[in-house]
Amino acid sequence: MKTAALRKLRQNLAAGKPVHGLWVTLESPSITEMAVALGFDWVVIDAEHGHLDWKEIVDHLRATIRSETVALVRIAELNGGLIKRALDIGADGIVVPWIETVEQLQQAVSFARYPPQGVRGIGGERATCWGHCLEEHTAEANEHVLVIPIIETVRSVAQLPRMSQVDGVEVFLFGPADFSSTAGFRGQWEGPGVAEQILQMKDTLRRAGKSCGVMATSHDNLRLRQQQGFQMIAVGLDAGLLFRELKAATTMFGPAPVKGTAAQPLARPPESMRPDRQETMSAIGSGVQIEIARGVNFECLVGSHNGARGLTTGWVTFSPGAALPYHSHTFSESITLIRGSAMVEVEGRGYLLKEMDNVTIPVGLAHSARNLSTHQEAVFQIAMATDSPKRTLVDRFFSRRMMPPHSTGIPQAERVVRFATAERTTAGPNTEFIDFFNETLMPGMEMSGGYGLFQPQGRLPAHVHDFDESICIVSGLATCIVEGRRYSMSDGATAMQPRGRVHYFVNETKGLMEMLWVYAGPKPDRIVVDERCATVEGNPWR
Repeated sequence: MKTAALRKLRQNLAAGKPVHGLWVTLESPSITEMAVALGFDWVVIDAEHGHLDWKEIVDHLRATIRSETVALVRIAELNGGLIKRALDIGADGIVVPWIETVEQLQQAVSFARYPPQGVRGIGGERATCWGHCLEEHTAEANEHVLVIPIIETVRSVAQLPRMSQVDGVEVFLFGPADFSSTAGFRGQWEGPGVAEQILQMKDTLRRAGKSCGVMATSHDNLRLRQQQGFQMIAVGLDAGLLFRELKAATTMFGPAPVKGTAAQPLARPPESMRPDRQETMSAIGSGVQIEIARGVNFECLVGSHNGARGLTTGWVTFSPGAALPYHSHTFSESITLIRGSAMVEVEGRGYLLKEMDNVTIPVGLAHSARNLSTHQEAVFQIAMATDSPKRTLVDRFFSRRMMPPHSTGIPQAERVVRFATAERTTAGPNTEFIDFFNETLMPGMEMSGGYGLFQPQGRLPAHVHDFDESICIVSGLATCIVEGRRYSMSDGATAMQPRGRVHYFVNETKGLMEMLWVYAGPKPDRIVVDERCATVEGNPWR
């Protein structure tokens, strides 16, 4: 038992600091050695699921010897024999699954402690240096051993306040997947309402002075969990982390797509991209207008009416105090606040938006929006991954919870981009771009899009896309050039660029120009071509 490592872990938890760990499911002890070398605070060696046998568990425990990494074993079930065996071979503590009652938790603590506080038998194994340190080990083991229950069933909710009072338990872990299953959402990591329920339980335990832990599903989710007040956070499962990286690498397999770059533009677009439609430019007030709720008006600027495929964009204006009720779509939707004060809710999670903040909502998630001002309009630019938008009203109660002002959404659900702090890149001279959404940021996303800022003389190279595009000029004056045809755009005017049309935007003024762009494709890919292709003389499609 590594008493120094256990003391350090407890000190960090008591100080409110996060402690990070790795969930080990694969047999190679090299995995645990890597976690130790990287300075992880803890590892959990999983003996509940998977194929690890006791020899392999011992090898993982040995990899943590003389380190500051606490080694825990998740046993298969609440069982005195399993707990005793895990501790005897050198675990610093145990993780017990499926704890639902106070009595079960008390029993787990008893199984992990020597008499008279518990019923653990004394063995001459690794923990006692094969019997040579019986007195020393048994004198301190009860004080230091960690007993960590996993709360992963609906039944445990009512018992939680009493569980928080059980002596000898300092940390509680949550299992969102099993909790979702017992709530009727089998196969989901956090089914409807489960995320909120877990946060409520976490708050209950924190008020009782206990620390809480959970497994992160991504880097962004890890930061979110810390913000939510979880302290014992797993960066993931070893197998899951490896699989994720291998899957990402598979996108590099096969021949590279034809793709010109700014440094090496193509002489002309591929013939396979020959366009079959003309570009259109739509000013505010010229689009198709629909009142979608009382005081809520949608003006469609890009859609089936002007030949767009797989994409609808436009402006939605909310009268003072107006609200759009809960609804869902069979396609993804992006919502950007252009001006005003507004809130967007996604299944009860409320996000206060500042101007140019974006919320992107995947398929099927119920959401609503409302204008928080009683005397000013709120205006959104929206984009939908379809040219035939429909909505389904959702008549269902969602437990409301205000998200922190800096919240960036929920992994595998909505994504929120805070304009003031978003990462910026460049796409051409004197430009700054922000990616709001794409399939890399949100797996399964059917479209991609974001924000562009053009300084004076800022511009993009001549390029084409293998999909339709919408470009909305939010502020300033833009010049759009399409195969030699010049357009001046401002005040919300929106261009629909069909697949294959050679075009670019430039700011020819002395002020700033801002745009919102959306592609009817999951990746923000562009094919850069020779500048001559954007002229009347060099038009490749003549």
